[in-house]
Amino acid sequence: MTVGSRAPRVAVVDYGAGNLVSIEQALTAAGADVHRAVTAAQIDEPDLLVVPGVGAAAPAMERLRDGGFVEPIRAWVAADRPFLGICLGLQLLFEGSDEDGAETLGVLAGRTVPLIDAPTLPHIGWNQVERRRPHALLEGIPDGADLYFVHSYAVAPADETVVVAETAHGGRFASVVARDRLLGVQFHPERSGRDGLRLLANFVGLAGRSTDRRPAGIVATLGAR
Repeated sequence: MTVGSRAPRVAVVDYGAGNLVSIEQALTAAGADVHRAVTAAQIDEPDLLVVPGVGAAAPAMERLRDGGFVEPIRAWVAADRPFLGICLGLQLLFEGSDEDGAETLGVLAGRTVPLIDAPTLPHIGWNQVERRRPHALLEGIPDGADLYFVHSYAVAPADETVVVAETAHGGRFASVVARDRLLGVQFHPERSGRDGLRLLANFVGLAGRSTDRRPAGIVATLGAR
């Protein structure tokens, strides 16, 4: 897919799992042409797809099924089109959740599990994201950068090679995962200041590009924490 000189088009899936205004504003600041997908038909044309989310897996999956989103999302991922899952949107990529026993999208092997040895629950606030390996999504973001979290569960991938970065809150958990152009983050980049907006700009730069190339069109001034 070639986006040429126009702004990459990003669809943010609206399935009633959180306030979408902040993520839409952040993606716009990162250089995207953003629209909200309220029906499954609206996720066919964009260059990139974002599934955000807060809350529990079972009601989220019910809303995705009711909206007809499940199979189109799976088809999008199978086609290796750029996808970003945020917080619950990351957790839904795996096979199931220990939070409520839900069966989730199953496009990545593994489950969502409780945070291990967490000193406080939920895990709320700024915490370091420590890189396991380089990835275009994190280009220009310092290793160990503080990003903003709100969660009590985290993903436990069956394939450790998908883990790009991890974070400690008591035990350690995967905070960034990637397989080809399927990407997920446990934190909220739209609430994470300059580094969060840089990550979103990196994601927008993946439209029509592979993840081993330098993202283009990074916003010069991304705001401050």
